[in-house]
Amino acid sequence: MADAKAIAKEYALELGFDLVRVTSAEQFAQDREVVLERLRTGLMDGLPWFNESRVQRGSDPAVLLPEARSVICLGLNYHRQADDSESGHPRGRVAVYAWGRDYHKVMKRMMRDYVAGMRLRLGEEFAARWYVDDGPMLDRAAANRSGLGWFGKNTNLLTSSHGSWVFLGQVVTDLSLEPDPPLKKTCGACVRCIDECPTGAITAPYTIDNTLCISYLTIENRGEIPPELRPLMGDWVFGCDICQDVCPVNRKAILSWSSPLQGDAISPGAESTEGSSGAQYSGAPATLDLIQVLEMSEEEFRDRFRGTAIMRAKRVGLQRNACVALGNLKAADAVPALCRALAEGEALVRGHAAWALGRIGDAEARRALEVAMGEESDPWVLGEVAEARDYIREAVP
Repeated sequence: MADAKAIAKEYALELGFDLVRVTSAEQFAQDREVVLERLRTGLMDGLPWFNESRVQRGSDPAVLLPEARSVICLGLNYHRQADDSESGHPRGRVAVYAWGRDYHKVMKRMMRDYVAGMRLRLGEEFAARWYVDDGPMLDRAAANRSGLGWFGKNTNLLTSSHGSWVFLGQVVTDLSLEPDPPLKKTCGACVRCIDECPTGAITAPYTIDNTLCISYLTIENRGEIPPELRPLMGDWVFGCDICQDVCPVNRKAILSWSSPLQGDAISPGAESTEGSSGAQYSGAPATLDLIQVLEMSEEEFRDRFRGTAIMRAKRVGLQRNACVALGNLKAADAVPALCRALAEGEALVRGHAAWALGRIGDAEARRALEVAMGEESDPWVLGEVAEARDYIREAVP
């Protein structure tokens, strides 16, 4: 159905997607084995929802949709530049993908509208199911085989025009569409993403140890951040973009001037690219006020971050991350807030606040740790307090 494929591509760009390619509904057998091996060797530890059953289902489109014949692979550009005008309190960085609204909801709504519009344009009903990365579909495997992009050594999918700054979506359908060929591209000898990862999470080309990745540590991880990794995390409080920032392909990536993630209007005369309109973003939350985060109530957290990906970290997780960032920044002006967190926060926050106070190590921090030694009852927190106090004593004889 040549006309159907042309309509599928044209309509995707019309709706605001930036990239669209098609692959068959054949199984992703090789990719399945790679992912299963990573599960078996513990590289995906910490993600209980990412299990063997999910991989088996997601590697076979026909399991997801009986009579599946094609997979339409979609890409939405989210490449933006930070507004560095914020000042005042110490701030923590947020991965670019989380600057706008939660992309899962936005992408699913767009794909729902896409399928409905396609049915109208084709004048026929067809079966379809659509997925973002919270579903079982092996999204990068599909995008790779469709020619949307190729695998980078950090396991992200790289595209020729937008680098890895793309959200991926797949529409599995019983439409018979001619597949596009894969790209004949690789990263060659480049290993910048591997060399620049501060925690060594990219343990080999195309292999990530999830438990070392800053994105996992700040988002999916619900417990303690290992003490040996905390100094390596810098000021990241939600996700991490280091391996993307250093990628040569990404340095040439097209910026997204307008996006459904922000709901921006088109600005007159702005330059546009394939599938993109030309509007400037406003006020991106590229960084968070760390003292404000530490002092948020549950209600304030929900009001501030409702509808964004940051909700996934939960308030306690974000406050834990803020403590680590403040410790790495040695932010003396945050000591009063850290002292309150040490005295009044949840145990997970108290322990990381103690670590941060130990890193800052001024007189007020030392006094707070001494008080906590006499008042704290949680064994883990008490251990963190003792280690923080000892750290100061060794640093300042």
